[in-house]
Amino acid sequence: MKMIVAMIRPEKLQNAKDALAEAGAPALTITHVTGRGAQAGMRFTTRVGEFCVDEIEKIKIEAVVPDKLVEPCIKALRAHVTTGHIGDGRIFVLPVERSICIRTGEEGNP
Repeated sequence: MKMIVAMIRPEKLQNAKDALAEAGAPALTITHVTGRGAQAGMRFTTRVGEFCVDEIEKIKIEAVVPDKLVEPCIKALRAHVTTGHIGDGRIFVLPVERSICIRTGEEGNP
């Protein structure tokens, strides 16, 4: 099993949810986060002076999937959440050692 973690633009959330469901990963966790990367933020000028907001709002999506679904999920996300501009986000793939259902104690694929 692997955990796919995707940091995306907030306006692309519905596209990402639909893409992951189509790829076979209907279960996911969504977190609203802020951060910075290559997008580098926005500069504002006021009467007081200039300032930079370098923490941009993003959405963090986490989905645990069987190994065979990793590539289809990555392809689906890339196809449906890209705008072609800096700040589209990043996808990380992490190993998952165990998955245990709290209610039943059953182990295995989510």
